[in-house]
Amino acid sequence: MKQVLAVFGRQGFLSLGFWVLLGSSPALSQQADTVFHNGAIYTVNAKAPWAEALAIKDGKLIFVGDDVGVDDYIGPRTEIIDLEGLMVMPGVHDIHMHPLEAGSPVGSDCTLEPDTSAEDLVPAIKECAARKPVGTDWLLSFGHSMWPLLESKRPPIEILDEILPDRPAALMEESSHSLWVNSKALALAGIDQNSPDPVGGVIFRDPKTGKPNGLLLENAGNMVMDAVFNQPSAELEEINYQGLLYGLEQLAENGITSVADARTYWLRNYHKAWLRAEAEGTLSARAVLGLWAYPHLDDSQLETIKSLYRNNPEDLLRISQIKLYSDGVIHMTTGAMLEPYLVDYNYVEGNRGINYFDEERLTKVIAELEKVGFDFHIHAIGDRAVHESLNAIAGARAQNGNVGSRHRLTHLEQIAAADRARFKELGVIADFQVAGDFTKPEHFEDTFELIGEAKSLETIPLRSLYDSGALVTLSSDWDVSDLNPFVGIQNALSRGQESLPNLDAVIRAYTLNGAYAMRQENLTGSLEVGKAADLMVIDQNLFDIPVKRINQTRVLLTMLAGEVV
Repeated sequence: MKQVLAVFGRQGFLSLGFWVLLGSSPALSQQADTVFHNGAIYTVNAKAPWAEALAIKDGKLIFVGDDVGVDDYIGPRTEIIDLEGLMVMPGVHDIHMHPLEAGSPVGSDCTLEPDTSAEDLVPAIKECAARKPVGTDWLLSFGHSMWPLLESKRPPIEILDEILPDRPAALMEESSHSLWVNSKALALAGIDQNSPDPVGGVIFRDPKTGKPNGLLLENAGNMVMDAVFNQPSAELEEINYQGLLYGLEQLAENGITSVADARTYWLRNYHKAWLRAEAEGTLSARAVLGLWAYPHLDDSQLETIKSLYRNNPEDLLRISQIKLYSDGVIHMTTGAMLEPYLVDYNYVEGNRGINYFDEERLTKVIAELEKVGFDFHIHAIGDRAVHESLNAIAGARAQNGNVGSRHRLTHLEQIAAADRARFKELGVIADFQVAGDFTKPEHFEDTFELIGEAKSLETIPLRSLYDSGALVTLSSDWDVSDLNPFVGIQNALSRGQESLPNLDAVIRAYTLNGAYAMRQENLTGSLEVGKAADLMVIDQNLFDIPVKRINQTRVLLTMLAGEVV
């Protein structure tokens, strides 16, 4: 007897299995736990890109081929899934995202409207303040714009102090690169009139008094958030854990089976939430954590970071990457540029952006930690940040030799022509995000006045890096951008001359190339015999539909190591 499970109807729901009598059984060692057949299976294996069927045993693929061949793996206890022609592909590797932060409610009690003046935001802030706080006594919010606050007739800090004279408030603006705070928050963070600008940050000041005006840029704002979260209570840790579980559910619903957490704040115990998920069996994706390198802490932090390293390739959870920022963002003129910005807001000396880690310190940190086994995940948006990051990786190699590191630069909005070939030369992975609307070519004009039309039109040179021979990956940066990988897949094919050349290249950037960045390409990332059965079933064949319909794709089933998640 062989079990045949009809899984997919028109609605993609599971239905009851039924039994039919079939022929003799294979040897026990070859009997599959699960067989998929009658499908369009895209393997991402260049030698055999398509298959009709596959067989899974003990979480691994033991057969990938045609419907006739898979019969040899069907035994009396095999679950057989008739795909009815549906497409199967490897699970997505999203190697730049923030699932815990996206899922946890502690980062924001409420959302404020962008492009609204400071005074007009007062009613909404009062409404936020009246709500019960989540995990902290601070008032936290997200979503306003910084520019109207800079134009306020009175210091923004005064407005918040009137609303909340005794309760700390930290309101993060829409891009997360600046913070609006009150006096209580500044006091708790140890910032006053005599405080210098921290590395990688700016404390805005009243031009008349020199006192902080309540606006903090880049790392100055991060330091206030450290004051909120760096001594987490049991309540806060539980909230973060539940947020992570929610994030993991969203990954599974979107066919994402492997992730790199792109900012694991270890002083906030974020890594402990992941470790708990692993211990309690609730971790439903392979995960590599990128420990945050704090720019304002001295290098003694490296010893703690080293102590957290773990990299058993068979484990679902590994702590083997470092996340840090080289620079800020272009629309704030904090992205590090080789040439000065065309507009000077007079808060960064030289008007070429800022560094969280300058080239000298970055070289030192990479050289120290790559010897342990850490791979670096470096936020580099401006062309100077990219140039200096590549220099630092080259400098570390000059000290250590080629230790086989798989460092990557992420965002890569501006890359000087002379630096494009260096990615391949140095073996540096080029990680792009194109799922957000703001990354589409129609928004390039938004930076014309800051960096000029010519540079703006070369924003996110995805195809140029691909053609240079660099290993290109695609990721979401959720929750900054859409989590749905099919939005990113469509957008990567809709960028004019900077589109990737074909659907295979895009899928590969989301699967096998991501697996390489996570050092698990021999385990997963493609559907091949011996690899883990990490896969998804989707409701339309991406190769048979117009590009403009790819983002409508629905995931019907996601498997991690042969188990439905």
